[in-house]
Amino acid sequence: MSFHSAAAQLVTLAAEGEEHGNHESLSPLLTGGGAFIALMLLLWITTRFNRDR
Repeated sequence: MSFHSAAAQLVTLAAEGEEHGNHESLSPLLTGGGAFIALMLLLWITTRFNRDR
């Protein structure tokens, strides 16, 4: 498989993915906010165990 044919297949695959979009129940704001809160909680826990530094 040449680079050109592989790139053409990837472009076709990416164009087909645009039709469906995200699932209706997934909110980007809620997903990002949840991830942010989870990471901040992990950061807080990590800093509590590293008080000697």
